[in-house]
Amino acid sequence: MKKQGAIQTTFILGVILLISCLVLGCVNCQAPPTLPPIHTPAPSEWERSWLQANTLLDICGSSSSDVFTVGVEGTILHYDGEMWHTMESGTTLYLSAVWVNSPSDAYAVGEEGIILHYDGISWKPMNSGTTNDLIEIWGSSSSDIYITMWSGGTLLHYNGEQWAEIETGLDKPLHGVWGTSATDVFVSGRYYAVLHYDGVSWKVMTKDTDNMGILGAIWGTSSEDVFSGGYLGVIKHYNGKTWSNMDSGTHEDISSLWGSSSNNVFAVGAHGTLLHYNGKKWNDLDSGTTDTLFEIWGSSETDIFVVGEDGIIMHYTGKNE
Repeated sequence: MKKQGAIQTTFILGVILLISCLVLGCVNCQAPPTLPPIHTPAPSEWERSWLQANTLLDICGSSSSDVFTVGVEGTILHYDGEMWHTMESGTTLYLSAVWVNSPSDAYAVGEEGIILHYDGISWKPMNSGTTNDLIEIWGSSSSDIYITMWSGGTLLHYNGEQWAEIETGLDKPLHGVWGTSATDVFVSGRYYAVLHYDGVSWKVMTKDTDNMGILGAIWGTSSEDVFSGGYLGVIKHYNGKTWSNMDSGTHEDISSLWGSSSNNVFAVGAHGTLLHYNGKKWNDLDSGTTDTLFEIWGSSETDIFVVGEDGIIMHYTGKNE
């Protein structure tokens, strides 16, 4: 009955569209475009490698041949499109996040306020002005970078010259950060809170004061299509007007989100959790591992990386293994 109703609805909408075109004299009228189907990677299509045993916590790149991953004990690896290479970080502190602006402009952050900058030759420390543990990093340019940290609702911001603390007005820890521009930045954190910066001020978009759960990940395709995930499989979606809960189909913690389009979104998390959103629903994929997966990033729908526990690196290239 549902299928029959959908067919009837499609027919009626088609008739209305045709009549509108005739009445208004539209010469270029056509049916709304449909998104092309996306291939969902099978377990055999992910290349898996363990180049070293240190857990990897984040991954980011400027292209398919310029990818950095960071992790515990100061671990930094670089992928040049063919091979992974170990880099000298100069520290044994945990590096929790990395953001890459270009092959000669990358930033890694971590515990005790450490910030490292890569200039295309070597990694050098920067003065963060804090000893708080730093969690996640994102920027719109080399002179507009944000870092979340475990210090109430405080952020670090870089203006191209120095790092400075910014108060968001929220007194709870913040975790995920992502945006589309310097005037469109989203931050997620404790109490399932999401904040937004419009270039002038920070405002709380949504939060649940009765629930201490964390939204640790946030990512989107645009300012009107944003996903945030976290504790016990919670995934929320923003459509440009309101935030709503999605059915993720899992109770495992979600640690990262990334996609190539609104109908090709991935989520990774605890115990090998790998989810895929096809624009209609979330589906559980077989990651082929029970290791916790901490981060996912890609340069395209056929170039996707996942990193996690015990140094696992997964890579999807659109070709069978």
